[in-house]
Order: sequence, then C-alpha cells, then structure tokens
Amino acid sequence: MSMIQGGERGLRRPVLITILAVVTLFAGTACGGGKTGGTASGPPDAAQNVAGLPVTHFQSGFKANAPTPDVTVKNVTTGDDDKLATAAIVDVEKYWSTQLPANFGGQQFEPVKSLLSYDSNGAAQQSGCGSTKKVVNAYYCSTDDSVNWDRGVLLPQLRQQFGPVSVVTVLAHEFGHAIQARLGPQANMTKQTPTIVKEQQADCFAGNYFRYLAEDKSQYFQVSTDEGLSQVLAAMFSIRDPAGFNNTDVQAHGTAFDRVFAFQTGFEKTPKECAAMNQQNVQARIVEQPFAKGDQLHGQGTAKFNETAVADLQKSLDQAFTGVGAKAPQITAKDGTCPGGKSTPPATYCADTNTVSIDMAALTRLAQPVSDDGKSAGGFGDFAAFSEIASRYVIGVEKTADASVDNANAGLRTACLVGAWAKATNVVGQHLRLSPGDLDEAMTDLLQPNSLVAADANGVRPVSGFDRVAALRNGYLQGSPVCSTTYA
Repeated sequence: MSMIQGGERGLRRPVLITILAVVTLFAGTACGGGKTGGTASGPPDAAQNVAGLPVTHFQSGFKANAPTPDVTVKNVTTGDDDKLATAAIVDVEKYWSTQLPANFGGQQFEPVKSLLSYDSNGAAQQSGCGSTKKVVNAYYCSTDDSVNWDRGVLLPQLRQQFGPVSVVTVLAHEFGHAIQARLGPQANMTKQTPTIVKEQQADCFAGNYFRYLAEDKSQYFQVSTDEGLSQVLAAMFSIRDPAGFNNTDVQAHGTAFDRVFAFQTGFEKTPKECAAMNQQNVQARIVEQPFAKGDQLHGQGTAKFNETAVADLQKSLDQAFTGVGAKAPQITAKDGTCPGGKSTPPATYCADTNTVSIDMAALTRLAQPVSDDGKSAGGFGDFAAFSEIASRYVIGVEKTADASVDNANAGLRTACLVGAWAKATNVVGQHLRLSPGDLDEAMTDLLQPNSLVAADANGVRPVSGFDRVAALRNGYLQGSPVCSTTYA
C-alpha cells in the first residue's frame, strides 16, 4: 500500500463506501436474503456451506480406489507427478465429454491429440510449440493440440508446497485452453482475444471441473471444501504474475486475486458463464495494473509500516466509514490485547474504550514483503497488516451499529467490509491507496489459520478459506451493500 501525498490522485476507480452504502449495511443486518450479485451464498447460513456444498474435511488427492488411466503420454514415467498429471487429463476429459454438449448446443467433445511429459532439466523434448529445454511450465499448444507438463521442476514444487490437488489445478487450467480452441467464437475466442481473457477463462473452466470433484463425481480425485480448496487458492499465489505486471502484456495471467476470482466463478457457476468472459467484462474488474507514476518504492508497492502509516490508516478508515452515525474506533499502539475483554492479538477491538489495540512489533513483522515464490520469512506484505487492523476497526463499526459480531457470518461480513474499504481507498484525497499486489497480500493472509481479516470479535474464523476469500472479493467488487445482504 502506498502513501498519498497532499492532493495526489488515487488509482482508476470510484469510491465504493458512500454514506448511503454504509447506512444500508446496517439497515439490513436483521433481515435475511438470497444471493446478491450472483457471486456468493446467502444468509442465514452463509458460513455453513461452500457455494452451496457442505464444509468437508479430509485428505484431498487420489481416491483410494482410483483406476489406472488408459491414455498414451509421450516420455511418461511411473513417478508420482506423472501419475497425477495423467489421471488429471483423463478425468478432466471425462468431465468435458458431458459438459461440452450439455452447455454448448450439443457440441461433441474431442480429446486432445497429444500429451507430453518432460523434465525441464533433462533431455529436450519437442512439442508443436518447440523445445522443452529449461521450460518450467505446463502448457497447451494449439499448433499440435497438445497438453505438456514439466514433471522435473514445476509439478514437484507445486505438489510439495500445496499438495497433490495443486497439480490437478494446473492441468485443469491448461485443458481449459483446449476447451477454448474447441469452442472458438462460442467462448469469444478470436485472433484478437487478449491473453488475460484467455487466462481468466481457463481458470474459470478449472473451477467448473473442481466443482465436479467437490461433488464427488470423479473416479480419480477427491477434494475437501475446506482444506482442499484452500490449498488450490493458496497455489494461485505461487503462479500469479508479479506485482506491477501489466494486464495488456502477451504473457499476462493475472494477479492471485484475479485468478482466484475466475476460479471461484467457475466453481460457483456453469461453463457458459466462463465462456461469456470477454475483453469488456474482464477489463472492468481486473486488478492487475502496472505501478502508478510516483508510487513509493517502485517494484514493491510497499509503504513503511510505522506509526505514521497507522495514523494514515486511521484517516483512511474514518473517511471510508463516514456516515455510520457512531464515534469511530481509535487505533492505539498498545500490545494488541484488551484487559477487559476478549483479546485477538496482534489486533483487538476493545468495546469498553471503543479502541483498536495493536501490537506494532508483531504487525511490523507481518508487513514484511513476501517473496515472488510466495514464501516469506515472517510476513505477507504491508496490506496484510493494514487489513488485520482494518478488520478490528470494522468490528467496532459493526458493534456500534448493533450488528452481530460474534458468529461466523460476522467474520465473513467483516472480510467483505475490508474488501469494500480497500476499493474505497482508490479515490482523490485518500491518505492511503492500493498498490499492485496489495489484494494478493490480503488474500494470502486470509488463508492463514490465525488471520483476523475474516474473524469475528472473538477471533473465531469461518472454517472455509474459500468463503473467506469470496467475502473479501465480494466486498471489493460489489461494495458494502452486498456485505449485509449476503452475510446478514
């Protein structure tokens, strides 16, 4: 997150939290409702399911009785990663063999013509797109209608860091490009279609397939709607574009926030919805942007986390929530606890004093930049720290407005409002504004077991990481009214 000096303009988009929007939030907290904006499950049990499916907990990956895939793969081995990749291809082909005709006017499915496994550090292989030497990647090649994957570096890294379902995710995404080739104009595919649209669609098609897994329809794989889907979303961080990448670049795949949006859309909706993604609707919501001219710390987009930054955060939150009709909580640099109430360090809303007590040392560690490979010595970036504080401020706003603050829906509503505040920072006169990569930092923090961003007043988080991320996303993309109607 970057500091704004004087009257410098914020980025691109209009304020999201208006006085009316904030009042609407609390006017609706006592009422139920259905889906709003078509993106999230509605009350009264929004935190008790994952896009309409039960919250489940088990080891995700191969089913115990999974059959042996019957398919020809060039240069294949008997290793674990080739077994995963081969089964993923066979399974995703079975999925599309029914879904393609069902969703696109009876169009018959055709398997890809070629499959290739290779070791990017080993002997070079050839696909229709050239040599595989040093190509740490998985990709669909339209020249020879093939799916190719690096079993030497990429797949082992993903499997070891995020579990076997991350390998399945990557192959399902690449097969999504094969589906685009088969649909052509039905998926808005022309020679002029921007890369970012193709990538968003492929992530969305992967989400379609993972719904099939979550509904236990696969012969090969099982995925839990809690830990399993959380692993998939966390893996998106490792394969995102670096902060500041331009979405118009021919290699653009999107930020983690963008990629998760597309995946979750596919999980929640139908292949038709994915095929409807086009340049107009993708550009309207994509957050991947290059760094703005004058952005502090070019290439990082990270403000120094200190007392001055916290003071600017206070002003930013106060501006965003003007009109609530209650005294704003004050952020105090104490120790992150409250002697007279439930403490949720490193930040706690203290109801008796209407303050947010923060542990500066712990939050400074959290604010340390994350590396490009998604690993960190202790932090996830400045916006992760800002979001944790903002979540406790939001709890204070909700409590003074007599909204529930001690249940799972309260946690999701809080994450939603943090997202709405994040969008509201990008306007003229704000003391803080988003930098490229900030939403990825919040998302990564949100998936951690001790994150406060989607926690209620007692620090209790909804069990599903999928829902926590969806709540943040809904607030950012749709604004504060959806926070009350969806998470009443």
